[in-house]
Amino acid sequence: MISSLFSSYSFTVVERFLRYVQIDTQADPNSSSFPSTEKQKNLSSLLAEELRAMGVEDAHMDEHGYVYATIPSNTTKQVPVICFCSHVDTAPDCSGTGVKPLLHAYQGGSIALPDDAAQIITPEKYPYLLEHIGHEVITASGTTLLGGDDKSGVAEIMDLAYFLMTHPEVKHGTIKILFTPDEEVGRGTEKLDLKKLGADFGYTLDGGELGSLEDETFSADHLKIVVDGVIAHPGYAKNTLVNALKIVGEILAELPKLEWSPETTEGRQGFVHPTTIGGIAERAYAEFIVRDFDDDLLAAHGEKLMDLAEKVVDRHPQASVSFIRKEQYRNMRKIVEQHPSIVAHAEAAIRRAGITPIREVIRGGTDGSRMSAMGLPCPNIFTGMQAIHSKHEWIGVRDMKKAVETLVHLVSIYEENA
Repeated sequence: MISSLFSSYSFTVVERFLRYVQIDTQADPNSSSFPSTEKQKNLSSLLAEELRAMGVEDAHMDEHGYVYATIPSNTTKQVPVICFCSHVDTAPDCSGTGVKPLLHAYQGGSIALPDDAAQIITPEKYPYLLEHIGHEVITASGTTLLGGDDKSGVAEIMDLAYFLMTHPEVKHGTIKILFTPDEEVGRGTEKLDLKKLGADFGYTLDGGELGSLEDETFSADHLKIVVDGVIAHPGYAKNTLVNALKIVGEILAELPKLEWSPETTEGRQGFVHPTTIGGIAERAYAEFIVRDFDDDLLAAHGEKLMDLAEKVVDRHPQASVSFIRKEQYRNMRKIVEQHPSIVAHAEAAIRRAGITPIREVIRGGTDGSRMSAMGLPCPNIFTGMQAIHSKHEWIGVRDMKKAVETLVHLVSIYEENA
């Protein structure tokens, strides 16, 4: 029945997406406020307003910028409460100011972005583009990212809500909607109230290729290496000055060149990655992200990095080194696998939408990583977004519509199995 409804349904996902990406919601990794940028609330408040206009009466944005909303159950069955979540912020890697989305009727070949002639999206670089010949794709104009990560997920959840509110014949349990800020700077669940949310299981809409379903992420730590040197007036520094900046440079130079880094690893391989350096001659630091799918290997990567740093500092007897190690998130799989039905139902929903499921791992994390650790098992479903965090970012309209259809099938499957 649901598939027949979609044959005549006027999707709203594209129109919503084109509007949402024009609202600047870029997060700031250097901010101590929450959310890290106040402008994220501009989109969040709009989403709450649009949900209320649909008839989702309790939709609201709280003081932290989270949007909470409930679509009430329309069945007499006792169905698990399901949450769908996406984040409103965009990455700090590439400008999110003045985004101009462009809709292309793609017929093959390359797509030249009009505001920067050097920005050309080619099927050689993005082979998945060839699967969209004869369909529409959306890009930015060449000077900014697009914002598909994760406004595609936001728009798809909003279209799900619109579909359910306008098609009461589709039976479902209670549906919770959650939009978060600051996912891109690792703080998306910092102020989240799971008790208020009140869901049994969750799904993030934060994946890529059509049909992809992910129930495993990296485990992640942050490691800061701090080197203390000895300061002296540079004009009278002979045999006295120990420059901490130079020692940090030596540590970076000792990192392996052909392994153990993002640019040399793939699949299930972990890495360490320097992200920030700073300081002065007396005290300097380097910050690293450490990643692996296995927690024991993650710990070993951190120990190896600290051992490398200590050996470098040992060459400078008057210098010293210290470490600040912080857990960021852990692989969601150990939580999700305790509830096999949530992945099985998602796979079934993808198949009902006429798609072959693609089981993948995420070489990164999602809000679902932390929510799973907090007690809300939360795998990740595709949105269609491609080349994220870059000026080449693009997304296929077909994929976005299929994501909406998949979500409708998913809530129906939960009701059927209750």
